[in-house]
Amino acid sequence: MNYTFDMNRIFITDKVLLKSVIIPVLFLLISLSAFAEEDNYNPDLNFAQVKSVRLVYRADGRWDVHVAVRHNDEGWGHYADVWQVVDSDTGDVVGERILAHPHDTEQPFTRSLTGLVIPGKVRNIRIRSRCSLHDYGGREISFRIPEDLKKGTFSTVLN
Repeated sequence: MNYTFDMNRIFITDKVLLKSVIIPVLFLLISLSAFAEEDNYNPDLNFAQVKSVRLVYRADGRWDVHVAVRHNDEGWGHYADVWQVVDSDTGDVVGERILAHPHDTEQPFTRSLTGLVIPGKVRNIRIRSRCSLHDYGGREISFRIPEDLKKGTFSTVLN
């Protein structure tokens, strides 16, 4: 990088920086801020709480979805047993990951679903988790999928 005090060069460098770095970063931040968390949920850990979601859009057009869930698993009679990717506009389940056993000593825990096909018409999705005793009702995470999606990673983390 050229560190000259010539104001014309600094201005040009700033324009290049603006076009190549700042604008794309702002676009990404605006896109990520469109991702929202649902506010209507029961925070009690007897309901499965989606703690974080990481979606990775692959070059082949499929998705890898990584979801962390927190729940007061108490053995086979009461545990988080599934998480789903749902089309927020229609309520249709686009994909789901069956959680085959309790995670009493592993909380929160993360499980993945790889190679998921999300139809192109689906723009708004939400990730929800269910427990074997109390059904749905815990924290969900919602996303807006950008229209001009390119290969890349989109993440959100809730504490």
